[in-house]
Amino acid sequence: MRLEGKTALITGAGSGMGRIAAEMFAREGANIIATDISRKGLDETAAIVAGAGDGDILALAGDVSNAADVASWVRAGVEKFGALHVLYNNAGIFPDADKSVLDMDEETYRRTMDVNLKGVMLCCKYGIPEIIRAGGGSVVNVASFVALVGCTVPQDAYTASKGAVLALTKSLAVQFGLRHVRVNAICPGPILTPLLADLFPTQEEKMKRLNRIPLGRFGLPEDIVYAALYLASDESSWTTGTEFVVDGGITVNYF
Repeated sequence: MRLEGKTALITGAGSGMGRIAAEMFAREGANIIATDISRKGLDETAAIVAGAGDGDILALAGDVSNAADVASWVRAGVEKFGALHVLYNNAGIFPDADKSVLDMDEETYRRTMDVNLKGVMLCCKYGIPEIIRAGGGSVVNVASFVALVGCTVPQDAYTASKGAVLALTKSLAVQFGLRHVRVNAICPGPILTPLLADLFPTQEEKMKRLNRIPLGRFGLPEDIVYAALYLASDESSWTTGTEFVVDGGITVNYF
């Protein structure tokens, strides 16, 4: 029960790492404010959490890049649970049209920045004041290993957005440390999802990527959520402004 008595707002909770985060955080005693643009995905997440009987969950649909939606999530969550202690900025997109700046259209760049960066900014804008009112807590931002080393396959909007998330994380950590708000970022490596698997049409293509990972496997969503759980809990009470790299060692072995 590492999060007993805490309330956590998790964006992108309708699927993937966000759904697993909702499950794992609830199992550790947290009340969950689950948000996503997909109502169907949210309902499925809420049913899983409720069915497990691990914690209370409030599922709220909307767009993380829309200020009114984000403000309403925070307001409704605080009204239901009484306070906000953890903000897990997990929502993000990686459009197929995201390529080199030489080939990318402006709409792809704008939408990627809106979700991946503006979404984090808005959640912090409305969430951090409530964390302060609660006496302190934790903000966990999901960045990426590509923000540290770049990528041989250009994905410039995504990479730029995640680099900006790292910079914003450090700025917020400095601003709000004395208000007992910790702000950290996780930099995941390649996580094994159906989307990632689709990038490997052959075993040879798969091994090109695996051979760069010293631990010899792709990450699982749970690998990232365990890191988020540590950062959300009081165990990380003297940890702020960090880039928590969870990538199987790929950035150590990058070439």
